[in-house]
Amino acid sequence: MVATVSNGYGSMLSVIIAARESERTLVPTLAALVPGAAAGLLGEVVIADGGSRDATAEVADLAGCRLITSNEPIGPRLKAAAATTRSPWLMFLRAGTVPQPGWLDAVDHFTAGSDPSVTRAAVFRPARVDDLTRPGLSEIVALFRAALGGRPRPEQGLLIARHFYDAVGGHPNGNEAEAALLRRLGRRRIGMLPAAARFVIT
Repeated sequence: MVATVSNGYGSMLSVIIAARESERTLVPTLAALVPGAAAGLLGEVVIADGGSRDATAEVADLAGCRLITSNEPIGPRLKAAAATTRSPWLMFLRAGTVPQPGWLDAVDHFTAGSDPSVTRAAVFRPARVDDLTRPGLSEIVALFRAALGGRPRPEQGLLIARHFYDAVGGHPNGNEAEAALLRRLGRRRIGMLPAAARFVIT
């Protein structure tokens, strides 16, 4: 899954995926990342697992991901996983967040066009109805929120330079840490990638 080849892409990226009892939702997320691994943009994929009792660990192992298991809340878990990586760019996803076609070039354009010391981050745009074969209620709600200028949500992922992530203190404590970090970054410092991501619930 994470074996890489020489390519024309720019900055190396570490992907950190929050998971818990996520054997089914993790599969489509990892499948969407395969082009990034094959192209060499992804340096590694780390699964920050919250003590799953299902086959989450087996899925991570089969995909060649590094698994870190902890009973800590999601905030400290993601922050600890990020500390084990060395890439200049980090991308946080939830198991079930599935970047849509075009994400690879969108991420590469954002990272290649930004100095790693920049104080900006980015999220995937919510999938439009015409991106989806059977949009669910949560996806329709996300579309309305985006259209009305709503705050980015954790289901949209987060692409951020390591320097910036460390500068803002990373994910805070608590089970709402992902949303809290997005609020801390603020709308002015979060861009919208032209590529979409849909959130899968099984």
